[in-house]
Amino acid sequence: MNLDLTGKRAIVCGSTQGIGKATALELALMGANITLIARNETSLKEVLSELDTTLRQSHDYIVADFSNPNDLKEKVENYVLKKGIVNIVVNNTGGPNGGEIINAKTEEFTDTFTRHLLCNHILSQAVVEGMKSSGYGRIINVISTSVKQPIKGLGVSNTIRAAVANWSKTLSIELAPFGITVNNVLPGATLTQRLTTILESKSIKAGITLEESKKKMMEEIPAQRFAEPFEVANAIAFLASPAAAYITGINIPVDGGRTGCL
Repeated sequence: MNLDLTGKRAIVCGSTQGIGKATALELALMGANITLIARNETSLKEVLSELDTTLRQSHDYIVADFSNPNDLKEKVENYVLKKGIVNIVVNNTGGPNGGEIINAKTEEFTDTFTRHLLCNHILSQAVVEGMKSSGYGRIINVISTSVKQPIKGLGVSNTIRAAVANWSKTLSIELAPFGITVNNVLPGATLTQRLTTILESKSIKAGITLEESKKKMMEEIPAQRFAEPFEVANAIAFLASPAAAYITGINIPVDGGRTGCL
């Protein structure tokens, strides 16, 4: 199986922690040159120092805040002009606050739509011509199992994640003739800061301890545990590889069997 990414350039968003960081580390081990994107430059430098360089790779970063899509667009377009072809993009952005959808403010929808769908679109537009010219492109979106089965208490997230999934499917159809694949990875409960925030909120609302909240959620997962970020990163890395060239337009749950549908 060909998993070699030597010579390929990969942009990884949200790459200073959690799934994004684990993905950047894994793709670097596979030989890719990594461009990290996040808003905290200090954290970006810390992750940059951890990336594998045994294959004479060149890694760098872009400081950008996804709440400002115009700034992201300018920085990424300038980056592509200077650096050239980007073969892989991993779209990964932190989700919105939880809560019932009926109580959501309209700006919560527009803010999440901007940070997720619009920024994904901006990044894809910036790199797609290079992908076409090289005959190799991978666009991988880290979204949520809610695109298959809405998650209670995550109203805004459920709504916008579904929009991203349909944008992704449409894009996959348009780009398939050029050797570019577009896929979604759907993490279940994963040991990240976001999961901690969700569990804390659930425990407060239910009037139970954090440990009780964790236990209750684990009982819903057939694997009886939470995922480690690297386990989600492994799925992303496979989709980024040459081995996944004929896989496009799909959703891959990495959820320990929790999602109650195929």
